[in-house]
Amino acid sequence: MNSTGNKILRVIIFDDNKNVRESVAMLLSTTENMQLVAAFESCKNMLQQIELSKPDVILMDIEMPMLNGIDAVKELRSKFPNLPVLMLTGFEDDEKVFASLCAGANGYVLKNASMESLIQYINEVYSGGAPMTPVIARKVLNQFARVQPTQKQGEDYNLSTREKEVLQLLVKGKSYKMIADELNVSYETVHSHIRKIYQKLQVNSVGEAVSKSISQNILKAFLF
Repeated sequence: MNSTGNKILRVIIFDDNKNVRESVAMLLSTTENMQLVAAFESCKNMLQQIELSKPDVILMDIEMPMLNGIDAVKELRSKFPNLPVLMLTGFEDDEKVFASLCAGANGYVLKNASMESLIQYINEVYSGGAPMTPVIARKVLNQFARVQPTQKQGEDYNLSTREKEVLQLLVKGKSYKMIADELNVSYETVHSHIRKIYQKLQVNSVGEAVSKSISQNILKAFLF
């Protein structure tokens, strides 16, 4: 059962690889609750294309001509701060992963992931999750851990103990479902906690939340 109910998710993809675009199109054509409404080989006129396509989720490659995916996410966040963006790429480069999430991407999945996993990630990122493969989650955590504190250490932004527990699991790359299972609460409860975490930290994505929590040492008693 997916978390989107009966809604048909409108998905668009930006990827300069024709085979990837066609594979995603074929996959979504056989997926009951999803529809690929547009596919683009570059991010030229990206904001206008998003405005016209009205997507629920964006799949974004990193290495593209004219405007790379990282800079594209930064640009679209100025106009679409809450639109879910899932980075779809073949790169496992730590810096690119770090830059993508800090730019405002909501999740990150490798192109060699199974098609079943991709469908799961699209559903999850639409529902407010932050899907990442375990390998990528570990790389992101390692990269974030190198960020030097920039403000008063230990400030907790009035996060409750449970919200800190949820944030800790986000930092470790856990999905909403995994967090729910680990804390023995419902998926909806986890979603509610994360909305409150975003509000208190004044962020819009898991990348921003994780970066802020580590750079400001919010989870000093929890992290490692």
